[in-house]
Amino acid sequence: MDLTAPTASLAGAAAEVARLLPTRVHDPVLAGLLLSAAENGVAVSGAGAVLRRSASVHADGVVLVPAKPLASTLQSLEDPSVRLVVEGSRLAVRTPSARFALPLLDVASHPGTPLLPPLCGHVSAAALSAAVVPVASAASRDDAFPIFTGLRVQSVGPVLHLIATDRYRMAYATLPWEPASPLDLLVPAAALADLVRQTSGRVALHASADRIGLAWADDSITTALLAAPFPDDRARRLLEAVIDSTVLVDADALARAVRRATPYAGPHGSVTLQVDDSELRVRGSDPQSGESEESVKATVDGNHITKTFQARYLSDALHAFTGRRVELRIQDGLRSTVLTSPPDDDGVELTYLVVPMRSVA
Repeated sequence: MDLTAPTASLAGAAAEVARLLPTRVHDPVLAGLLLSAAENGVAVSGAGAVLRRSASVHADGVVLVPAKPLASTLQSLEDPSVRLVVEGSRLAVRTPSARFALPLLDVASHPGTPLLPPLCGHVSAAALSAAVVPVASAASRDDAFPIFTGLRVQSVGPVLHLIATDRYRMAYATLPWEPASPLDLLVPAAALADLVRQTSGRVALHASADRIGLAWADDSITTALLAAPFPDDRARRLLEAVIDSTVLVDADALARAVRRATPYAGPHGSVTLQVDDSELRVRGSDPQSGESEESVKATVDGNHITKTFQARYLSDALHAFTGRRVELRIQDGLRSTVLTSPPDDDGVELTYLVVPMRSVA
C-alpha cells in the first residue's frame, strides 16, 4: 500500500474510529485500525465504522496498524499532506522532514467490519442531532441498570419518537423522517449521541434485531442495540401535566443564573426556583460557602410557587434549549416540571422533564 492524503482529513477519520475502539483487549488486533487503499481513496475502518477519505493512491492495499499511535501521529503533524507506505513489516508515515513507522498487525486475524443492517428510512442529520443529543442526556450513566442507559427510537408513520429516562428526569423528542420500514429500538444513548454528531446531510437509518447503523455520504457506522425497549407508556403519561404555574423565560439567561448559583448548591447540589411576578428567582444556599440569589425576567401565568432541583439535572435540561425561549410548566408537589419549546426549523419538538427535590433543612 502506498498513498498520499490530506493530513487533516485523514487524521480526523483516524481519530474518530480510534475513539470507538476498545481500550482494554487481550488481542492487539482488536484495537487495530484497518486502512484500505483503492483507486477511489482510502477507507479507515474499525469497531463498526467505515470512514472514506480522498487520497492519491499509488499502490492498492489493506493494512492493519495500532490505532492510537497512528491517530496521535497524524494529529500532531503540521504538513498539509502525508504519505502512508508499507515498508517491509512497517507502515511508514512520511512527511518531507519526518518518518514514523508502525508495526503491521495480522489482517487475516481481524474480524472485519459488520455490514450495515437493512435500510429503515432517511432523516436529516441536523434534525437527528438536534433530537438525539438532548434526549440522550437524560439517560442513566449507571451500568447497574443497563435498560435505563438506552434511548428508545420508535417510529409512528412519518415521525420518529425518541425517549430516555434515568427515573429522575426524562427527555422526549419527535422529528420527521422518511420511513421505509417501522423502527422500535433501544440504543445505547451515549453511543448514539456520539454517532449522530459525526453525520451530515441526509442520513440513512439501518436496523436489525441486534444492530443500528447510520450511513451518510461515503461514511457509515454501526453499533449494537440493548435488550428489548423499556415500556414507555407510563413515562409518556408524565407528559400530561396538570399545570400550577407556567413560566416563559430565555433558556440561556436562566442557565447562566443556575450556573452561578451552583457553587452555593450545598451538600445536596440543589438550587431553588421561586416564581414571582414577571421574574424567576434563582437561589442557592450552602452553610459553608454562603448563599446566592438572582432574578431572571420571565413571563408568568399562574400561581407563585417554589421548587428545588438538582442543579446538574436542571442545567442539562436548560442546555437542551440553548438559544431558545423555554416554557417551564410547573406542577404542584413532587410531580415533574416540564420544559418545552415550539418545534425548531428542522421540525424537532423537544420536551424535558425534571423531578423536583424534597425540601431539605
